[in-house]
Amino acid sequence: MSQCLQTIQDYGLRSLGIGEKLLPRSEFTLCEQITLIGSGLIWNIYFGALALFFGFFLANALAVAKMSRNPLLRKPAEWFIFVFRGSPLFIQFFLAYETLVMLPRAGIDIFGITVQTSWMTKAWAGALLVLILNTAAYSAEIFYGALRNLPKGEIEAADAYGMSGWTRYRRIIWPTAMRLAWPAYTNEAIFLFHATTLVFFSGFPAFRQQGDSLYYASYFADKTFNPFVAYPIVAGYFILVTLCLIAIFGVMNARLNRHLPGAAKKLRYRPNLVR
Repeated sequence: MSQCLQTIQDYGLRSLGIGEKLLPRSEFTLCEQITLIGSGLIWNIYFGALALFFGFFLANALAVAKMSRNPLLRKPAEWFIFVFRGSPLFIQFFLAYETLVMLPRAGIDIFGITVQTSWMTKAWAGALLVLILNTAAYSAEIFYGALRNLPKGEIEAADAYGMSGWTRYRRIIWPTAMRLAWPAYTNEAIFLFHATTLVFFSGFPAFRQQGDSLYYASYFADKTFNPFVAYPIVAGYFILVTLCLIAIFGVMNARLNRHLPGAAKKLRYRPNLVR
């Protein structure tokens, strides 16, 4: 027990550069595998949480733009959503990395000011940007569908109360759209966290062996020639993350539906088998 506690102390935050710098080379214990893979999970949570946060706001803007009658707003939003939903995420990682690598290492001059670009080739920035754009496209289509299916009675009631413009959108349209879209958006959030494992396979390198959970799982599988320990540990961690997401989004769903009859019903997870 004391040895496992020492292992957690040495490797628990290794993916952040804290603790032992060298990976274990032989006689891998189960505690070492669980600890290091759990340490790498920090990066998966980082990618998923930030992509979900920034992607949410971008998705709302894209959904509103796609609803617009102005083609200057609608067409770019439609093409953005089409491109990122129509191409594989792995290809997006690859193209983004190759594009960012071609940027000048010295930076780009903008109005006489040199803006550094080398940091964009790092996984923490470049891969995160791809995930934000990808989830924004999928989420925007979800929100767009919700906006198109708003109950007419609520819109008419808002008009009857004299609401218009931003006030109507903020108090009636947006909350109702979120309530309609939330179950599907929950699935998208879960899929996004699962998709963070693709960062390991993308061109974005892991800095100083400080990779994500799949990076360490692959390391142990290669060293032990036994994939049936490390990879199930990764699966177990992501099952726990999924359960946490369902709980958090369930609380948000209850908040969105608190004014409706039967609001105590729990949000059920219905995975999309085909995306």
